[in-house]
Amino acid sequence: MFAALGAHPWAYPMLEVAHILGIALILGNLVLLEMRVFGWATDLPMDSLARLSLALVGIGFSVAAASGLLMFATQAEELLANRAFTAKMLLLILAACNAAWFHGRRSLQRLDGGAKVLMVVSTVTWLLVVTCGRWIAYV
Repeated sequence: MFAALGAHPWAYPMLEVAHILGIALILGNLVLLEMRVFGWATDLPMDSLARLSLALVGIGFSVAAASGLLMFATQAEELLANRAFTAKMLLLILAACNAAWFHGRRSLQRLDGGAKVLMVVSTVTWLLVVTCGRWIAYV
């Protein structure tokens, strides 16, 4: 079944489109939230902005994860041997740990230096995830 998905003339490209849209929701909303943490648009209530942004991040992650798992299933052996794919997966683990630390220390309520550092780490990590994702085709 998954081999047929990879061979279909438009199914795999549509999975890639869904994956990119999911990543755009993640990164776009994290950057928006980061800007608020860094003091931009202070007239926007943090609780409301965070609730909206993080809900969209969750949707984006769900779309990216589902499409990514389907793409993975079409060529699992090749991807498991790909260093860029391995790096991407390790960076996703780092992103999850960073998010857990960020929310565990209640950074959105504190908005201190630690919150700013963790937001920058998050954005940089996601940019590296995107970079490794693109490199998968070339390594």
